[in-house]
Amino acid sequence: MKRRATKGVPRVTIPESIERLLQTGPHCHLTTLNADGSPQVSVVWVGIEQGEFVMGHMGVWQKVKNVRRDPRVALSFLGAGSNPMGLREYVVAYGNARVTEGGAADLLQRLAQIYLGPDVEFPPEPYRSAPGLITRITPTRFAGVGPWNPDQM
Repeated sequence: MKRRATKGVPRVTIPESIERLLQTGPHCHLTTLNADGSPQVSVVWVGIEQGEFVMGHMGVWQKVKNVRRDPRVALSFLGAGSNPMGLREYVVAYGNARVTEGGAADLLQRLAQIYLGPDVEFPPEPYRSAPGLITRITPTRFAGVGPWNPDQM
């Protein structure tokens, strides 16, 4: 399996405005690249740990296989407001991802409190005892409409 080189790609800091937005539980679209170069899109829950976007998986789904082969990804999600022209705010985060083993059940339980409600237990048994996988995305740039993109019109 050949992985594309990502050394020398600049890392950027996740703005506080995006951190605040993720605390509202927006459904995020993770775009990875299939082996033939076509896009693969999944709706995911997203958190932030140590300056990276994180999402948990309890299985080796297509997105996990894709990231293991090619780390280039894009993550998009809607904001809550509109800009002065009336356009809905949204974030596009480009970056490089990697998959780590373990910790997915704990991450999904934490994210379930945001996405499903404060008293939810997730993932359900028997998944809770499985190690799972975590995709970690190091952002390289942001686009979209909102305070995270000062270059917009």
